[in-house]
Amino acid sequence: MRNTTKLKFILYKYTVSFDLEDDSLFTMTLIDKDNGEGVEFQAKSYSTVISKAYSHLLRELKKEEKGIDR
Repeated sequence: MRNTTKLKFILYKYTVSFDLEDDSLFTMTLIDKDNGEGVEFQAKSYSTVISKAYSHLLRELKKEEKGIDR
């Protein structure tokens, strides 16, 4: 799946912020649109950050589907 497609799905559920540190470390912050909880991912590449965030999205959707809240 393309990164743009993953990002599109992420944006349905989260408000997203990107940052690039001096040492070329990408930081992606996700804020849940429903409950305001935040999570942050860091990696050396944009693709890795998107993949981590997308995996997080899938885990959260699976929890919601089962009715398990944090």
